[in-house]
Amino acid sequence: MPRIEVNGAQVAYADTGSGACVLLLHATASSAAQWRSLADMLQPGRRVIAPDLYGYGDSDAWPGQAPFSLAAEAALAEAVLQGCGPIHLIGHSYGAAVALRFALECPERLHSLVLIEPVAFHLLREEATNPTTQHLFHEVKELGCLMMAATVSGDYRNAMARFVDYWNGAGAWTRTKPEVQAALAKRVPKVALDFWATTTESTPLAGYGRIGVPTLVLRGAQSPRPTQRIAELVAEALPAGRLKTIAGAGHMLALTHKDVVNAAIAEHLSRASAETWRPAAA
Repeated sequence: MPRIEVNGAQVAYADTGSGACVLLLHATASSAAQWRSLADMLQPGRRVIAPDLYGYGDSDAWPGQAPFSLAAEAALAEAVLQGCGPIHLIGHSYGAAVALRFALECPERLHSLVLIEPVAFHLLREEATNPTTQHLFHEVKELGCLMMAATVSGDYRNAMARFVDYWNGAGAWTRTKPEVQAALAKRVPKVALDFWATTTESTPLAGYGRIGVPTLVLRGAQSPRPTQRIAELVAEALPAGRLKTIAGAGHMLALTHKDVVNAAIAEHLSRASAETWRPAAA
């Protein structure tokens, strides 16, 4: 994989094919490798770029020169787009939250957007005064606090076990191979930073109304309620947003239901390529 220096850190990224650019942003505790099947499907005819975000895959950890934020991760994503015109941007989970920030920072770079269950937890913070939904923010905040506490105490393994079971269902951790468990446990400090970035982001829901490109928001019918609600909020806020629910899928639908998800993405990109659009008014 090629590497580029971003903010003093070495960032690795996959860069294959040629043609219209597609940027893929992976989930927390994952890497660019999660996109292999989608990248293969999108070629030929497109250039597919998939970075390892800070602290994952072959990329260096966040250098710690300032408080971490979604804007910092979006700047990493922008840095790997050398020679690209307008792009199709696809993100899953944490990568989708980064994609939302990217869309605000670089609207001129986008041709279309796909958000697979964005963990834009700050949007639940906005709803924290609503008795019907306030428990959703507290649910994810509790998980984030666990990861931060584990970073301080060093209890990485037990924290990651809770994290994996929350997103994949009870018992998922025990079904994970020991060598994969060991690798995942080492990622706890970056997972804590991801929670920090997604809960402290300041953009209000109304701010996303400036994203005018065709947007597909995907969610799993069996996903945790917090991310199901975020998908609803985002799809409603984006002027050209469209929500699609994948039956039988959970939060990791980009992997567990990749055939259905990949087909939906391909259809969206084809539709977006045939459309003309203009950014929404500020």
